[in-house]
This record gives sequence, C-alpha cells and structure tokens, in this order.
Amino acid sequence: MSLNTSTARARRVARVRAKVTGSSERPRLTVARTLAHIYAQVIDDRAGKTLAAASDADVSAADRKGKTKSEISTMVGKLIAERAKAKGISSVVFDRRDKRYHGRVKAVADGAREAGLTF
Repeated sequence: MSLNTSTARARRVARVRAKVTGSSERPRLTVARTLAHIYAQVIDDRAGKTLAAASDADVSAADRKGKTKSEISTMVGKLIAERAKAKGISSVVFDRRDKRYHGRVKAVADGAREAGLTF
C-alpha cells in the first residue's frame, strides 16, 4: 500500500504524539522546522495553552549574521529555555514532531539543555 506524502507525515506526527503529552508540571517542548526557519513552543496540553514561544525571528539580526542555521537553532533553544524558566518551568517533554532528532532539531534541544531545561 502506498501512501502520499501528507498521509505519511501525519502518521509520523501521530506516532510521536501518542508517546508525548505535556502537562502543567511537565509541558511539551515542540519544535517546528521549515527549510528557512525554526520555531519552538512550550505547550500545556491539558489546558490547551502555549506557555512560551520562540523562533529564529526573535534572534536579533546582529546575532544571526555569519551564523549557520544550526547555530541559530541553538540560540532559539536557549531563548525558549530562558522564556520557560521565567514562567517557572524547569522540566519539559521534547516533541520532535515528524522530524528526525538530528541537525537543527537536535540543536534546539541542546541549546535548551545548556540554558537549564531538563528533559
């Protein structure tokens, strides 16, 4: 049985989400990656609310200049961790969505860990 791209992607997302759920004690840190940008959100699934968000657009142009996308992703991870800690969140569950845990997705996770989030 062949699947089209969007169906296969939806199945991968559902497979990861079946194992990962955020609560108020330990919210979900989700990473969305496009070809050009990277976004991160800390979500409380029980309340259905986004508690903190960050993206590469939040990183200043001066900080981005001359950096690779992976280095910018690490900065986004540090930024989301700072914003989460400001709201009293120290521990999260990592949600990689349909992407593999390497490259820019791993860079966000490493940046968040460096800044003090545990997962």
